[in-house]
Amino acid sequence: MPIKIPDDLPARGTLEAEGIVVMRETDAIRQDIRPLRIGLLNLMPNKISTETQIARLLGATPLQIELTLVRITDHVPRNTSADHLATFYRPWSEVRTDRFDGFIITGAPVERMPFEAVRYWPELQSILDWTQTHVHGCLTICWAAQAALYHFHGVPKHELPQKAFGIFRHRNLAPASPYLRGFADSFDIPVSRWTEVRAADLPSGSGLEVLGASDDTGLCLVSDAQRRSLHIFNHFEYDTTTLADEYARDGAGQIPANYFPGNEPSSAPENQWRGHAHLLFGNWINQIYQTTPFDLAAIGRG
Repeated sequence: MPIKIPDDLPARGTLEAEGIVVMRETDAIRQDIRPLRIGLLNLMPNKISTETQIARLLGATPLQIELTLVRITDHVPRNTSADHLATFYRPWSEVRTDRFDGFIITGAPVERMPFEAVRYWPELQSILDWTQTHVHGCLTICWAAQAALYHFHGVPKHELPQKAFGIFRHRNLAPASPYLRGFADSFDIPVSRWTEVRAADLPSGSGLEVLGASDDTGLCLVSDAQRRSLHIFNHFEYDTTTLADEYARDGAGQIPANYFPGNEPSSAPENQWRGHAHLLFGNWINQIYQTTPFDLAAIGRG
């Protein structure tokens, strides 16, 4: 089934060229089904790339998805044009009365700062609380996952001596989890972060469950069933060349591990994680579909 996004969103052309079915508003209205409403709070610097990456994975699932792009109310990003934001994004202050079947919060390039030092931290705290009353299922990525665990459970983050950067093998620790349906016993996923959350810091009795982890880079997936949330510390959504782009952006310093063939940056990398990325997002969407109320107004009411 298709994903419904604005006709002029730059991601549309990319997705259509890849064979992802993208639905127009008039076609969506004709279908006698309720689409799943998914919100995306995009905190990444390159918002257009992130929009495309997330929409690609949502659009490959077998359900009709209506994607709403959301931004922090008063924060002005430096890397995205004001026209793009005004055309395609809604500030959270405008959507805070809406209800969503699913809500995704991305990472942000602020992970080495204390949470309280981030200018939009108070609003993000309000958004995290709002997901408990207006969202059926929440998915957080990288820094947002760390922020959610800190906000709800007081779990600290720890700065790493060196950036965790590259493709790392992870162990499937919960094969019976609905989020890992179809996953192999181990899987390779991109990692790109300066900080980590440690399993030893997860409070006992919190209901937090570690679903996947790496011997090299620690936690990857943590489920918080009580809050209907899935936290991802790494980047299933990354494109094949995203780590190469980050390597170039950072001045060709630290070479991403297990990424370039022969560890040679002039060699084109191969995507080793695409299948599991589609599985994870498909499983998340399916879990929402199986449990969300048909009436949007009933979301968050117990």
